[in-house]
Amino acid sequence: MNKNKEIRSAGLKVTHARRAILGILENEETVHVSADDIHRKLNESGDEVGIATIYRFLNQFVSAGICIRHNFETGQSLYELTPD
Repeated sequence: MNKNKEIRSAGLKVTHARRAILGILENEETVHVSADDIHRKLNESGDEVGIATIYRFLNQFVSAGICIRHNFETGQSLYELTPD
């Protein structure tokens, strides 16, 4: 997947944070990932992106069809890339 193309085709501005979040979704070893998991991984790699920004970008990705949100009874949402 070309991250820049996916983000642009969704009508979003290509930013480092959006590319980093999409990269984590692409390279995640498990199928589903939470916003907190993404936040932790970004912090570990030295990218300081706020949790509110991560949620906002994930919601934009869901609206654009780039990823899918799964809501569970526990109240936690997990995300995965939309299958090709």
